[in-house]
Amino acid sequence: MTQHPRTTLHLAPGHPETPISGQPALRVVHETDGLDLAAAERAAEQFLQALGISTETESLRGTPGRMARAYAELFSPRPFDLTTFPNDEGYDELVLARNIPVRSVCEHHLLPFVGTAHVGYLPGRRILGLSKLARVVEHFACRPQVQERLTKQVADWLQTQLEPKGVGVVIEAEHSCMTLRGAQATGSSTLTSTLLGTLRNDARSRSEFLALAGLT
Repeated sequence: MTQHPRTTLHLAPGHPETPISGQPALRVVHETDGLDLAAAERAAEQFLQALGISTETESLRGTPGRMARAYAELFSPRPFDLTTFPNDEGYDELVLARNIPVRSVCEHHLLPFVGTAHVGYLPGRRILGLSKLARVVEHFACRPQVQERLTKQVADWLQTQLEPKGVGVVIEAEHSCMTLRGAQATGSSTLTSTLLGTLRNDARSRSEFLALAGLT
């Protein structure tokens, strides 16, 4: 079974108080079992040599180190503070962030896939700082992934943390493992969606979300 890094929420000393409760802000952290760049660089060099690629030339001598640092960056989302606010006005219409950049790595081939996400929700008691929608996408994208799981993880996380009336997440991405190798289907893209709550169960709300996301 594939093991995936844990996502944790904890109170961070010294962080600003959230307007919701006056308590310290929740810090969202992507936990791993440790990072060893030196070992990754050695492994990258062995990997290249096993494929018949010499790292002795001037232009390739630093490649194993660059590979190690590049993948470390791809797999390391930035921690962020979960900022929510009281929905004092009782806002009950859709909140939607469109065209959030998605950058991830296919867990089957470790090749990148890139695209955009459209993330929306129908508020309940809380509303989320708008920049946090992009942060949540980044948080779950920065690890070996499949697009289907990524889409559901973002939606489920928002549903758990915000308790909204509904959540919708649509991701459209181009996968290098499909366009550069194998089928070599250049220009193809993959579309995945997860709809929860009212956005799943109510046809009018679902249609509004899809229309505002530019998908109809």
